[in-house]
Amino acid sequence: MKVILLERVDRLGGIGDTVQVKDGFARNFLLPNQKALRATEANQKIFDAQRAQIEARNAENKAQAEKAGEKLDGSSYILIRQAGETGQLYGSVAARDVAEAIQAEGGKVERSQVVLHLPIKTLGVHEVKVRLHADVTITVKVNVARSQEEAERQARGENVIASQFEEERAADAEAAADLIEGGAGQALTEAPAEEA
Repeated sequence: MKVILLERVDRLGGIGDTVQVKDGFARNFLLPNQKALRATEANQKIFDAQRAQIEARNAENKAQAEKAGEKLDGSSYILIRQAGETGQLYGSVAARDVAEAIQAEGGKVERSQVVLHLPIKTLGVHEVKVRLHADVTITVKVNVARSQEEAERQARGENVIASQFEEERAADAEAAADLIEGGAGQALTEAPAEEA
């Protein structure tokens, strides 16, 4: 199906471009979200008559997105999740979770604006892109941790999983040294006295 784009759409084109797209994409996304019109002579005349208004509306939306983006760009959000000892999450962090974290702190972001190609499945600080407008994309940091204290350590740049293994190795070495020093595992030199 041929459509006339009413705003810039990634990998398709800009305002006023007539492009060929799959029917389902046009019917299910572009047309219902008023991102395009069917490419007919009547719609082309309507578009040409309203082009200045459409471009002005788009510029206004872009300016609002840039203003909102200034507040959010580079901000950091903490998500507390359960995870195994190796840092693998019991579940995952999806775009919905990121959007909810931003909204909880006063940001106005929809789930569809969060660009997360694959869900986050490990602990750590992850950079996530948020597309506020077709021309405005910002980056936020999502700190996924098991506790608030762990999130603070990760925010300082510490690799908590590596630190955890190092602490456990040191504790095991210390325990082994204590056992050897205390004589554990050595044969008894004296037989216990038998009671009469």
